[in-house]
Amino acid sequence: MKKVALVLLLAVVAPSLALAWLAVRSLRDQEYLLQRQQSLLYQGVADNVSTEAQSLLNSYEREFAGVVGLMLVGHAPQEVTASFDDQLRVRWPLAQVGFVVNLSGAILCPSPQARPDTKTFCANYDQFLSCRQSAEVYWTANAPGNDFADNGVQKFAQNNPSAQTSSSEFDNSLNRNFKSKPPMSRSVSPQQQTLPAIKGQQQGDSTQSFSKIAASEAEFCQLMGTATDGMLARFVDNKLNVLFWYRRPEYPLYVFGAQLSLPRLVEKLRPSLDKLDPSLREEVCIGLLDDTARPVALSHPAFRTAWKRPFVATEIGETLPHWEVGLYLLDPTKLTRSARTLKLTLGLVIGLLVLAIGIGSWLLVADLNRQLTLARQKTDFVSNVSHELKTPLTSIRMFSELLAEGRVVDPVKQRSYLSIITAETARLSRLINNVLDFARIERGEKKYHFQTCDLNNLLRDTTETYRPHLEANGFQFDCQLPDSPLIVNGDRDALAQVIVNLLSNAEKYSDSHKQISVRLEQQTAPLPHVQVIVLDRGLGVPDGSEEKIFEQFYRAHDSLSSGIQGSGLGLTLARQIARAHGGEVVYEPREGGGSCFTLRLPLCPACDNKSA
Repeated sequence: MKKVALVLLLAVVAPSLALAWLAVRSLRDQEYLLQRQQSLLYQGVADNVSTEAQSLLNSYEREFAGVVGLMLVGHAPQEVTASFDDQLRVRWPLAQVGFVVNLSGAILCPSPQARPDTKTFCANYDQFLSCRQSAEVYWTANAPGNDFADNGVQKFAQNNPSAQTSSSEFDNSLNRNFKSKPPMSRSVSPQQQTLPAIKGQQQGDSTQSFSKIAASEAEFCQLMGTATDGMLARFVDNKLNVLFWYRRPEYPLYVFGAQLSLPRLVEKLRPSLDKLDPSLREEVCIGLLDDTARPVALSHPAFRTAWKRPFVATEIGETLPHWEVGLYLLDPTKLTRSARTLKLTLGLVIGLLVLAIGIGSWLLVADLNRQLTLARQKTDFVSNVSHELKTPLTSIRMFSELLAEGRVVDPVKQRSYLSIITAETARLSRLINNVLDFARIERGEKKYHFQTCDLNNLLRDTTETYRPHLEANGFQFDCQLPDSPLIVNGDRDALAQVIVNLLSNAEKYSDSHKQISVRLEQQTAPLPHVQVIVLDRGLGVPDGSEEKIFEQFYRAHDSLSSGIQGSGLGLTLARQIARAHGGEVVYEPREGGGSCFTLRLPLCPACDNKSA
């Protein structure tokens, strides 16, 4: 016993106290660590908003191409060019000016005399769009899957000798190199730059003060190349202009484009700022900042601060150059208070852990002593059982031999001996039954306690117990239950275990799509039954493994199970319990991706089950 206590002291208590001392020393770094975690969290929020803004711009580019394609259905480009500006603004409200140019350098639309916007547009873009002048632009282009533009230019040149010069100039322009401009300083200076790994290390924020987006000086023909569509941004008189352009494969020499209305574009982007997690909505304000760091859209319109000093910020990209998504703290002092609270909490936790280690060590020694006593009791139990078995067997053997050899002729004694044999046999049976019952308890043999229970209430209790765990891990959890009870005959605890196993399985294989739904439905065919449906948007099950996943210890393909905890028994136990209740657990792939597991149980025939 003394040796065990010494080993416990050296192997558990001493290392635990050393770790506690190190934890106390690390408390001074908790404020820094909290700021780093908050910075990374908020930076991720800003990055997500920026990514969504870029995705919206890309979708508007595709939408513009679709509108132009519809306008050209059944019409040659020459038939559309004259009224393209007017038609585009009617069909696509994001357009401020619609334009059409060809590779010969002619602007076919709009007319400078049409309205003030077209006059300004032609003055700003006449030389650039006709490929006679280069300009500083920010651009992206989508290359086609073939060289349709080159083939179209050659075909056009063969049929139009007068255009051969333009075609040659276009081909030569594709071979020129763009002149990249040096990066410019950002219009904002985030409070939280990328934090160093070690506290006290100087922050290398020189790269953070410069924009990652640089302009290129090029002609419009160079920017197009052989691409089918693209978008570019350009500053004219310190005002940002955003242009989309598109050309059909069958008409590669005609380029249709639009200058976007920035106020309308901002209104389209504004909803992206409101898609903030409810837990963060009262903590931060998201702002869409223009190239001068002035907010054009805010998640909290009444909020005011120094706009050039966001907590974190992310540039949107080449389509909106030098525009940024800035995140501002509504209460800047809250972070410091949280850090101090965390330090105090961790200090108390460490103290409690040290106390728990001491109490746990004492309990461990006490339990060890109890186990030693129990081991002695088990040894005594075996000895007592052996003695108890030997005593009746001796009596039974002795009296049965006397009767068998005919040594007892007195009928009274014979009956007496038979009574003794009967009594000792009963005693022996009781002893053996006691031992077998003890063995069953030790083995933990499963016994079901069937009774009528409301599956609706059971499912509600189980899911609500499991909900905090799922939501704490970022899951979107939806549970749809009927209003009326659904009565089944079963073991309440065993059925709850099935539901928990299915929820745990959906959680483990959810991947990045953290969505789980649970539905309870009543069915009448082929027989009245109720089914619990658990749906997720996870990895699903590989083809050919739909039934194997219910086998003992079976795990799906390595691509699914790598890094995922589990023993491979959850679904096996779920199906065994369901079948013990006269039901079944089945799997089927979910439309749109994911899995659908269904627990089917027969309704209690003698109970009142109203249709859900």
